[in-house]
Amino acid sequence: MIEFTPIHTTDKDYPFIENLLHTSFPENERRDDEGQRYNTDHNPLFTCYLITDGDTKVGLFTLWSLNGFHYAEHLATSPEVRNRGYGRLIMEKVTEIIPDTLVLEVEEPNDEMSIRRIGFYQRCGLRLCDKSYMQPPYRKGDQGLPLKLMFYGTENIDGHFDSIRDNIHKEVYGVTDNTKSQE
Repeated sequence: MIEFTPIHTTDKDYPFIENLLHTSFPENERRDDEGQRYNTDHNPLFTCYLITDGDTKVGLFTLWSLNGFHYAEHLATSPEVRNRGYGRLIMEKVTEIIPDTLVLEVEEPNDEMSIRRIGFYQRCGLRLCDKSYMQPPYRKGDQGLPLKLMFYGTENIDGHFDSIRDNIHKEVYGVTDNTKSQE
């Protein structure tokens, strides 16, 4: 049975988390190590989870508790356990433990991999929001990424889209002027 354990940088398994972030997400899709470590240890809105199945380290999940919803920032399974059904088990657990709306970002459905990823989340009960969304850059000098939002726990997010976007941009990316992040 999989378990989600909140983890801090002083935990013996934190190097597994950091390595998995590096190998699963390109630099422009994650913050620098210092920022990640700061949030993990000091940001009350942020929780970094180690996902395990008994003694097996399965993956990581990072979650933000925001204004009336939860934002799933990163989810990754270890290469050693991929294609064993853990993704579905993880998403079932996530949708069990999130008491309100869950929101996450996905690539626009422009290639086979992004279409497959969206399909996976849809099979797990999430819905794709049709509105345009721009992920602000994690680092100065980088470009934002055109993405889509997916959600669970509500019929739709259209009426709250601007508020959700603005809250993610402010708390996760440190952007308070959304005219810049939407360009």
